[in-house]
Amino acid sequence: MRLVVTGASGNVGTALLRRLATSEHDLVAVARRPPPPVAPYDRARWLSADLSEPRSEAVLAEAVRGADAVVHLAWGFQPSHDVGYLERLGVGGTRRVAQAVLEAGVPHLVHMSSVGAYSAKRDDARVVESWPTQGLATSAYSRHKAAAERVLDMVETEAAAPVVTRLRPGLIGQALAGSELLRYGLPPAVPAAVLRHLPLLPLDRRLTVPVVHADDVAEAIVRALERRAEGAFNLAAEPPVTADMGAQALGARIVPVPAKALSLLAQASWYAHLQPVDRGWVDLAYGVPLLDCSRAREVLGWQPTRDAEQVLHDTLGGMVEALSGRSPVLRPRRVVSELARWLRRGRISERRLP
Repeated sequence: MRLVVTGASGNVGTALLRRLATSEHDLVAVARRPPPPVAPYDRARWLSADLSEPRSEAVLAEAVRGADAVVHLAWGFQPSHDVGYLERLGVGGTRRVAQAVLEAGVPHLVHMSSVGAYSAKRDDARVVESWPTQGLATSAYSRHKAAAERVLDMVETEAAAPVVTRLRPGLIGQALAGSELLRYGLPPAVPAAVLRHLPLLPLDRRLTVPVVHADDVAEAIVRALERRAEGAFNLAAEPPVTADMGAQALGARIVPVPAKALSLLAQASWYAHLQPVDRGWVDLAYGVPLLDCSRAREVLGWQPTRDAEQVLHDTLGGMVEALSGRSPVLRPRRVVSELARWLRRGRISERRLP
């Protein structure tokens, strides 16, 4: 099978290439910054393209020509102060990938959607894939994921539409994403070791979020490809992560703070450029529904191999140790190098990533 993977150097892309390392598939990978030719990246032929730009259309046309399936993972999380760029990359990039798939007659498109595409929860009941995908208004990430779903809706109306698979995972973690998450979530001067010494954690105890390991998401992608499975699939491990689980994993004590106050504090400190995370991520954490994954079990034969507590400890452990991978996205985060980059190119929340 000839497979094309966009965003193949990121969190999920790296896990997918690991999963396909011993396969006989012909792999073409697309990323803005191709990684060095080391495992698992040496398994694929790499093309460079920034999907936010119209000139990427020629690269995509070359990449998908003759493909049996396209797995679209490319997305952006920073710079959070440049929402226009994030929209051009996430929504515009999805539109360009979809158009390339249609023009080349590729029979299968797998799109990495998200629990963030769903409308806000009403309670902690688990929702199935028919739950509305209108996103949360205060979260740019959520709005863009919902808008990407509308692009897929339009694709499915085309006469020669491919089979479209929409994967909607909870928050995706793995140890090697530790440096990436620190880079996106902490000011550059704050060392990873600070996470070891948090005595107090300001949280609303109502926090309950679905999570899943990147390797389990990769397995779901492979199963969807093998079965050419159509439609949407929720992906999450059990049980959902709670505020108490997070505090226990960090060895901290919760200081109860209402979610609304946390949201306002995040927005104020983001506007002041004190940290790179806007209020949308706080609102998303408290607003996303829990996921019923029955369809993934029944149609894909998928079961997570790690429970949510393992995912949490794996991910937080990776952050505490500032673990990293070999791709530009997963590169090591070191305070000195991050400060030097900040002095040269500005804050990560304001600049396009290198």
